[in-house]
Amino acid sequence: MVRPTRLDDAAVAAALSGPDAPAWDLVDGMLVKSVECPSFPIALDFVVAVGRLAEEADHHPDIDIRWRTVRLALVTHDVGGLSELDLSLARAIDALPVQA
Repeated sequence: MVRPTRLDDAAVAAALSGPDAPAWDLVDGMLVKSVECPSFPIALDFVVAVGRLAEEADHHPDIDIRWRTVRLALVTHDVGGLSELDLSLARAIDALPVQA
């Protein structure tokens, strides 16, 4: 496996402002997103779907679930910052539907 490369601040800013930018916020050096689901069981289903993507990518977000709200945080701990792994997984998670 190829070790990911840490993105510098300019690369992160460009990635977050580009046309294919993930809909996440930059908070304390991490990509962070909160998803409000219609119910707790749907929030759990969403987390399972995120887990499947994370396993496929071999890159795992921090996940916090509070009733219907799922908070996700991405950072590449191995490089001490953000990498393309984080951006790619963020985009994939953005494409997941939240069931009604």
